[in-house]
Amino acid sequence: MRPGTIKTAAKLALCVLALPSVTLAQQGGKIWRVGIIGVLGPVPFMRSVVYPPLITGLRDLGYEEGRNVVFEFRSADGHLERLPDIAAELVALKVDVLVPAVCGPPLDAARHATKTIPIVVPACDDDMVETGIVASVAHPGGNVTGLTKLAPELTAKRLDLLKEMVPAASNIAVVWDPNVSAYLADWRELRSRASVKGVTLQPLEARFPADLDGALTSMVSERVDAVLTFSDVLTYKEAKRIAELATEHRLPLMSPFRETTQAGGLMSYGPSIPDMVRHTADYLDKIFKGTKPADLPIELPTRFEFVVNTKTAKALGIEVSPQLIARADEVIE
Repeated sequence: MRPGTIKTAAKLALCVLALPSVTLAQQGGKIWRVGIIGVLGPVPFMRSVVYPPLITGLRDLGYEEGRNVVFEFRSADGHLERLPDIAAELVALKVDVLVPAVCGPPLDAARHATKTIPIVVPACDDDMVETGIVASVAHPGGNVTGLTKLAPELTAKRLDLLKEMVPAASNIAVVWDPNVSAYLADWRELRSRASVKGVTLQPLEARFPADLDGALTSMVSERVDAVLTFSDVLTYKEAKRIAELATEHRLPLMSPFRETTQAGGLMSYGPSIPDMVRHTADYLDKIFKGTKPADLPIELPTRFEFVVNTKTAKALGIEVSPQLIARADEVIE
């Protein structure tokens, strides 16, 4: 064999030897498995509507689906009795972290299924300390951590804004889903503020999407002046339908979610849910790198959005004050 041929063969051999080492490094690297527990809506809805910010957030941190992270989506699709089995199934799959959509039944199922696998809640409605989920905000102390919406305080703030927009509103319907939580703190704060404002509250339960039509019809018979919704999974998923029903019955609607106002509701105030879901990726990254959930503080929202739909206000005959317009983060015309 000629010297040039020998050198070429040697180079090829080195290349061939190098390739398996790269492949083995990729194959031998840790593939993180994330179990996501949904409450309402099928898995395609979870993947395409709710959790893209989490997937994108992890991608930005170097986690690519199918390469070093795998998502196991499961949904109760409105059947809460399925949640314990879903959580047990994900634990049996040996996921590295569980992500229940919210506190309440999804988180309860996850906590019952495991005391060791980290659990990260993207958007908790409840006071996590008051309800005994964590020991403290700064030091959760167990295997649960995540983000809280500040829901009780914001519920009262929404009533303030609604009264500022519609001063004559004295009989206000509150649409809420008791399936996920009793919302004890929310009701405490809201009733206290309603008493100060001289407002009568009409609680209307809606446990499933099909209940919404009946709830809105009840509002008409109760002669309510406006509608306020809690920050729960049902009212988030059914944002468009709630806005449509409020418009149909000519009722001013205050929601926690900008999505409702974009769909035709009068106004909304609350944290950005996509931002909170995306920030969940930071928690997962820290856990993957060895931080224990017990040492990851519960975080509060950093971005709040006040959105006003002046087109809807005009249709309802409501004049929006310049002061409210100036405070809005977004005005839909």
